[in-house]
Amino acid sequence: MARHLLHLSLLLCTFILVSCQSEGGGDPRQLEYRRLSIASEPPGDYFVGRRFHIERTHFWGYVRRPAESWDKSRLVVINEKFMKQPDRYPEVPNGDGPAYGSDHNTEYRLWGYYSGRKAYDPNSNLMLPEFVLQRYEVKNESPGWLFKPNEKFTGNRLLRGEPGATPGGR
Repeated sequence: MARHLLHLSLLLCTFILVSCQSEGGGDPRQLEYRRLSIASEPPGDYFVGRRFHIERTHFWGYVRRPAESWDKSRLVVINEKFMKQPDRYPEVPNGDGPAYGSDHNTEYRLWGYYSGRKAYDPNSNLMLPEFVLQRYEVKNESPGWLFKPNEKFTGNRLLRGEPGATPGGR
């Protein structure tokens, strides 16, 4: 009898823990903490960027305004007219040095502007906004999840569809 009560108690605890998670995955407390953290970012004439690297693609990552949700961010291609992007390393490194994309998931403060043009990345088949980089600094080298606490990065796909990014506007 005691064994059945133990199993029933464990099952009930599991059910309660699972039901506490928000739809779409993740602990609602993590979502609220992230929302408050972003809302407390100081205003200014800068952007917040999150490096997002998928092998053989040349987009840079997601960029948003301070205090805006990552849901409003845009996947961009960096224009290096004034400054090289943070991870300007060889795509195939020699020896033990860093490689292009080695700063995946690093969060940056970015200074620059959107050029108003779109750039085509043939390897991802996406037309993305061009961000002209003027300066950057590392904000956080390990900021955790980007859109949802339960997201899993597989290394070969985006975490969301990019509206208007496919050729032909689909």
